[in-house]
Amino acid sequence: MGTLSYLKNFIKDRQVASITPTSRYTIERVCRHINFEKDLRIIEFGPADGVFTKVILEKLTPESEIIAIETNTDFAKSLRQLHDKRLTVVNRSAEDVMEIASGRSWNSADYILSGIPFSFLKKDVKHKILQDSAELLGDQGFFLGYQTSSHLKPHLRAYFPKVQTEMEYLNIPPMCIYKAGK
Repeated sequence: MGTLSYLKNFIKDRQVASITPTSRYTIERVCRHINFEKDLRIIEFGPADGVFTKVILEKLTPESEIIAIETNTDFAKSLRQLHDKRLTVVNRSAEDVMEIASGRSWNSADYILSGIPFSFLKKDVKHKILQDSAELLGDQGFFLGYQTSSHLKPHLRAYFPKVQTEMEYLNIPPMCIYKAGK
């Protein structure tokens, strides 16, 4: 899938936040915060067609696992075509993360990556997702988000005592990258 597919999904699905895939620069900047040298459990919110997911799968150990939670049916179908035993694609909302993780017998995750447009979400939905994320992440785990604005920082601070931000300007649009942990 390329920009044309993103644009088509952007027009027909109000939950799609971008008309272009995430740039490799943003992906590389976010991945710097992940320790790929050990077996990991990663949850990805809003992976779209998997530009991030593909890079993560290339870096993960053979025993690592990733759950990709995507609401858009077209994007979920594209993700399933990756055919990797470490990848589970779930065509649901990030609101259901606790139930989804429990269904995979996960009581914690090492990282949660999120590209979902939090600014589009209702306040109660946004806070449920962030609260569940904080609960699901282990003490050494991190929430890694990438958004088109810095609006998420105060919401993250309600659940994570440590929140850092940085910008990646080599993305259309530029991205604010969040690293939040306990």
